[in-house]
Amino acid sequence: MVRRNDERRAALVDASIEVLAAEGARGLTFRAVDTQAGVPTGTASNYFGNRDDLLTQAAARVYERLHPSAEEVERQRTAKPDKETYAALMRDVVSRVSGFRTGYLALLELRLEATRRPDLRAVLTERVRADLENNLAYHEASGLPGDATAVRLLYLAFNWLIVEQLTLPGMLSEAERDALVAAAVERIVHE
Repeated sequence: MVRRNDERRAALVDASIEVLAAEGARGLTFRAVDTQAGVPTGTASNYFGNRDDLLTQAAARVYERLHPSAEEVERQRTAKPDKETYAALMRDVVSRVSGFRTGYLALLELRLEATRRPDLRAVLTERVRADLENNLAYHEASGLPGDATAVRLLYLAFNWLIVEQLTLPGMLSEAERDALVAAAVERIVHE
């Protein structure tokens, strides 16, 4: 029984991500989540104490779903630690995040909502800071060229590149995006 409840909770959180991406934070209601998840009205309110709880769990779930697979991490760890590998890694990250369009759009909605909700802002700040710290630790352990400043600059640049890809998909082709990723690594990362 617990397993089914965990599965239902995950389905409701995933549905909240879809609602956030499609309707924005103002459209995120328990009823909208129930409808998106295809469950009886009132189900989401049985699983989440309030809307803030749902917002917070949606943010955490997006990050869970964006995490690379174990195979991908292993492939990256065994690659030669040079600029070419770094550029390939960055292309993979941009592609993976862009591939989860609704998740990233939901995160953007959550960030906007966090400007009005201090508790959500605190949770998101902690989560984003942890994500950046994980990136820095991975970089240091990987032996890839560049320093912490390069990691931060690429993190910020590629976040905006992803926003462009998701909000204005005709702005850049995939080839242009990949070329920009390679150019950013080449210009920002010093060996």
